[in-house]
Amino acid sequence: MVDGVLPLQPAAGTNADFIRSWGHMRTSIFGMGYVGCVSAACLATESHRVIGVDISEQKVRMLGEGRSPVEEEALPEMIRQAVARGHLTATGDAHRAILDTELSLIAVGTPSGADGSLELGFLKNVVREIASALRDKTSPHVVVVRSTVPPGTTERILMPILLEGSGRTLNRDLFVCYNPEFLREGSSVKDFFAPPFTILGTEDEQTFTRVARLYHGVKGEILRCSIQAAESMKTLCNVFHALKIAFANEAASVLHGSGCNPMEAVELFLKDDKLNISRAYLKPGFAFGGSCLPKDVNALVALGKAHGVVTPLLASINASNDSHLDRALALVEKQGVRKIALLGISFKSGTDDLRESPALRLAARLTAKGYDLRIFDPIVCMHNLVGANLTHVARVMPDLENYLDYDLDRVLDHGELWVIAHASPQIRKHLLARTHKAPVVDLVGTSIQDATYFSYQGLCWMPTP
Repeated sequence: MVDGVLPLQPAAGTNADFIRSWGHMRTSIFGMGYVGCVSAACLATESHRVIGVDISEQKVRMLGEGRSPVEEEALPEMIRQAVARGHLTATGDAHRAILDTELSLIAVGTPSGADGSLELGFLKNVVREIASALRDKTSPHVVVVRSTVPPGTTERILMPILLEGSGRTLNRDLFVCYNPEFLREGSSVKDFFAPPFTILGTEDEQTFTRVARLYHGVKGEILRCSIQAAESMKTLCNVFHALKIAFANEAASVLHGSGCNPMEAVELFLKDDKLNISRAYLKPGFAFGGSCLPKDVNALVALGKAHGVVTPLLASINASNDSHLDRALALVEKQGVRKIALLGISFKSGTDDLRESPALRLAARLTAKGYDLRIFDPIVCMHNLVGANLTHVARVMPDLENYLDYDLDRVLDHGELWVIAHASPQIRKHLLARTHKAPVVDLVGTSIQDATYFSYQGLCWMPTP
């Protein structure tokens, strides 16, 4: 049920005066990871009063000092300014945060379990804390869930915890909404203010009106739908993005193997915006990674298994992605050198997120095979890694710090082969300016003008003439 765009007037009812009184809102955000930090900074920039809540003392301390716990374009300065203006604070005291705010966004992690299904333990703990705090508060409160969950989670699991723990009545003094986020790391601030749409899952018009006011500075339609439809959107979108990446990479690999120029063919393919829909995620490159796409593919497959639904296409997406990583490793090994300079280690440029990073997986496999590896990534700093990001590194490549070097020229001088996992325009310009140039293996389709100056090989494409 999609009812359309944001109604401009508050709904009639016993709380109409309360609704009208809301301009800039006092908001608590639970979970200061990527989604939570970006949401906090963007809402604070819009003059909402935001309290970031996290169990990590390090994250709370960093935010209190005006420093961002995560690396993201424009985010550090936004947080610094928001803290300086008093629009953003941070605490580990969930109880106090609830008492001091009118609306709570939940953005805690829901990591993959061993079977691919989503672990809801962190989310349920936060909901219990919110419910307990609400017993000591008399004014209405709105709870907005942004964490990725399987359809049905909010109504079947979270709402009962909230209602029983708080003693409140739904849609009278407790309002619940599911609000999926569509933030891409590296462009998440831009995505926050200009998403494809804003989806609010709620059956209650007053709840819709309350939460919609939070997004008064955001472009695009604000759509109302059922809670379960809203819950499904993040997973569906991410799985489709993963499918497009896997399709692009497999197709390009086949074309490359047959002697065709894949980039030329793909550019023609992308001209069709009637049937092929969108260019996004359809350009061949390296394997996908990050905290969302692999996890959500596994979650949808696991959900199908739980209901007896066989999903051979969906189940093959991550396997296809792994095969693309295997192709990258084989291409590097084919060069017959042992000293390698790897440019980029996070899962994509513009972020320090190493979760499911194909570059990190490649680095771990190379070092395990005895390659002499040096890594340059201008954003990734081991001392700044916290939470799930740090945990993932410890599991995949616990000795990563031994291979990182923050001097680009020293890394390039070391390498008999330069492997590009991602590189900024400034780094690409630096490569061209160097007198000494090593052979290049390009894993991401980096546009290097004058590539004829290099011994250049693309993962599944040819150098641009």
